[in-house]
Amino acid sequence: MNPITNIKNLNKINDREIALGVAGQAGKSWHQKYADSAWIFVGGLPYNLTEGDIIAVFSQYGEIVNINLIRDQKTGKSKGFGFICFEDQRSTILSVDNLNGTKLLGRMVRVDHVEEYKVPKYREDVDEDIRKVWEEGCAPKPINIPEEAAHSDAEEEEDVKPKNLDNDGLIPLNEAEIEKGLKAKIDEERQKRKDEKKEKKRLKKEKKRMKKEKRRRKDSSSDSAEDADGVKKVKKEPADDVRDLTRSWKDQRKGLVDERPTGNDDEFYGSNSAFNFNKERKEIPPPPTHNVRPNFEKADWRDIEMWKHEREREKRIRGEYKGNWKEEEHYLPTRFNR
Repeated sequence: MNPITNIKNLNKINDREIALGVAGQAGKSWHQKYADSAWIFVGGLPYNLTEGDIIAVFSQYGEIVNINLIRDQKTGKSKGFGFICFEDQRSTILSVDNLNGTKLLGRMVRVDHVEEYKVPKYREDVDEDIRKVWEEGCAPKPINIPEEAAHSDAEEEEDVKPKNLDNDGLIPLNEAEIEKGLKAKIDEERQKRKDEKKEKKRLKKEKKRMKKEKRRRKDSSSDSAEDADGVKKVKKEPADDVRDLTRSWKDQRKGLVDERPTGNDDEFYGSNSAFNFNKERKEIPPPPTHNVRPNFEKADWRDIEMWKHEREREKRIRGEYKGNWKEEEHYLPTRFNR
């Protein structure tokens, strides 16, 4: 049967039990059939999940003591299904009712009871960690501590505990100590705010100083320098088609305004038709007097339909066009005319 169909059937059984009011009753629920088995089957798992990931998901409903994730013998990759054993059999009921049909990393998970679990066969090529899980399980093991070590730890804890405790097990504090602690905390916060303000002011001053230094360097580079003899060096002006980045934008603007040609407007404005002052403009051609045939390959279908409609209307008004057609003439050689 299809796994999705199995999931839907189990959910229908659970809904039916809830409707009848027998859910949770040990003698009437369908889970009673699997009361002797603490194993469940998990299918539809993502292939990149490991045993630890599966334990992390299913351990929310009980302590897991064993897990068997089916893997490929050659590659060792997961096949997407496995078996889980809980310490308490009631945890299997919670897992089946809550996790059956849920989605895990985009895949629908199927969870069902296992009536008789078959132990996997022993193989020599199995990984050592997997064999250890099969033999010992994955449940936490109790730590055996000697009695002498336990007594010594208890004595150390008693020595660490303060002796001046009240009935509730708390250290009594005086009002003076509380006020002293609060005052120290408030002073620390105030000092922290003062340091932050000082740092902001220092950064602001540093920023202003850097701007002034940058402006000073720019002005000094733009000014003409004098050599050792006191002769002033004249800076060469850049060409018209080359933009001088060292000059100010105001100086460049003045140079453009002064160099504007006064005689010919075409040299200044270019060949743009929008600046044809006092010149004759190109007249718009008159509209066509006949129905112009559109290009069927490039024209829109609306234009084509309008042209057809207009042509039919002209035919109805003017009638069919009768041209001066001549009879068909054929070329004949002179030897046939003899």
